[in-house]
Amino acid sequence: MKLMIASDIHGSALYCGQLLQAYEREGADRLLLLGDILYHGPRNDLPEGYAPKEVIAMLNPMKEDLLCVRGNCDTEVDQMVLEFPIMAEYCLLQLPCASAPEKGSSEKGREQTCGDNGSGNRGQRTVTIFATHGHVYHPHHLPPLKQGDILLNGHTHIPACEEIMDMEGRTYRYLNPGSVSIPKEGSAHSYMIWENGAFIWKNLEGEEYMTWKTDSRC
Repeated sequence: MKLMIASDIHGSALYCGQLLQAYEREGADRLLLLGDILYHGPRNDLPEGYAPKEVIAMLNPMKEDLLCVRGNCDTEVDQMVLEFPIMAEYCLLQLPCASAPEKGSSEKGREQTCGDNGSGNRGQRTVTIFATHGHVYHPHHLPPLKQGDILLNGHTHIPACEEIMDMEGRTYRYLNPGSVSIPKEGSAHSYMIWENGAFIWKNLEGEEYMTWKTDSRC
């Protein structure tokens, strides 16, 4: 399975179009959108190409390809015009880790992020991803997680790949694809790809700028 992950389109038909071109180019199986699809939000300037009706027309025909969680700018009015569910606060994904550690890598280090996570299937290592927009659950207000889980957010418009720790000393990985339309802190208009146990950050032209494998560091 190949998964594309993106966030914070904020009604930009220009950048939504570029994202969908990238989706077709990547040949991904599903597109996970981490919220803030149509409305630009009162704290943001209008993104270039702001045209929410055009974004609706682009995304509705793709409804079978889309998985979504609700952003702080998404409302019931947005749900009325979109033909796929967007109001879930979070989703849980359990994905296989990299098939084998790279030469010279530590199997012990891999165990820290790629256990069976309670799945009962000890023959295949998996990693659990808690995907949510980031305005409720984020690195400073963690949801219930197990050691080695991944917290996947949008919201900040800043790409991220960081190890985080809770008050009890358990460690997790925080990932963020950045923003499709309104990137901040000099970051690119970007998305992420998950495939074969690796997360890859790319700009909308498809140029890779960061990678993290489930058995390695950023």
